Amino acid sequence: MHQKITIALDMMSGDHGVSSSVPAAIESIEKFDDMFLILVGDQDKINPLISDKIKILENTRYKILHTKESINMDDEIISAIRGKKKSSMRLGINAVKNKDADACVSAGNTGALMALSKIILKTIPGIDRPAICGSLPTKSGQFHMLDLGANVECNAKHLYQFSLMGSALVQSLELNNKPVIGLLNIGSEEFKGNDTIKSAGQLISKSNLNYAGFVEGDDMFSGKFDVVVADGFAGNIALKSIEGVAKVISHFIKTEFTKNIFTKLSALISLPVLKSVKQRVDPREYNGASLVGLQGVVVKSHGGADSYAFSQAINTAYYEVKNELLNKIESLIQTELSNE
Repeated sequence: MHQKITIALDMMSGDHGVSSSVPAAIESIEKFDDMFLILVGDQDKINPLISDKIKILENTRYKILHTKESINMDDEIISAIRGKKKSSMRLGINAVKNKDADACVSAGNTGALMALSKIILKTIPGIDRPAICGSLPTKSGQFHMLDLGANVECNAKHLYQFSLMGSALVQSLELNNKPVIGLLNIGSEEFKGNDTIKSAGQLISKSNLNYAGFVEGDDMFSGKFDVVVADGFAGNIALKSIEGVAKVISHFIKTEFTKNIFTKLSALISLPVLKSVKQRVDPREYNGASLVGLQGVVVKSHGGADSYAFSQAINTAYYEVKNELLNKIESLIQTELSNE
């Protein structure tokens, strides 16, 4: 019998709350035999959405940690931290802190989630700042990018630490044992970029990481890189730009295929290809950004995630715990520090 992996879910979070999180929780229970879920939220809203078939599994596969308090998407960070001591988000993170859970998943307010996680869980020794890391599709698979907005201003040391954490994350998800690291820059040549980027490149190149140099924005999707490192300012702009371009292309395709009866017929013929392409670039497939660098596993689901997307975030947390992400980060840090 495998040891149970326990994940605390912030059931009240995101735009859809329990209508998204409950079906996702049920799907995860049915998918993973060794998973136990702590459903943190209002039991009066959670219970009616759980079928009798699943209810018989209460206390063996899941339990409800009741609270009526939740952090809203528009709550100010300070008020969320000080004023909502029994919010579903805080209780989920507390469960990780108290070793009642191995990980926490929330679709809630990103700023509040990062702030609470840092305050409650603290950072791993050797890491100055936690970072947000998410995955995006490439020609041949996917790559992970960090930071996606937690740290607007970074120095070279921070970027070097991000590369360590990104490498450990990819290894823990069993995507690559020797991830290729790239540092986002305005050019691939060594003389390009500001002093921080150049210094970070030198630090990473001296490490034992598989560093491939600078990467330009248009080369991130080539499949050459497993991890792309940036400060939170550039990373967040890159992410939002990618999302915007994807929406525009989707709009163009839909407009062109619905112009007249002939384009609609061609769309019908092309439907299998269109479905395949849609699945490869579907943002729901890549939902679940990791808050790496903390003394605990915390995964941020997109606020607008539906049940399928939320379940993907749960999957991410599951594999990070199962493959010992925290131990891998700590091991990499110790190895690198011993070589300094």
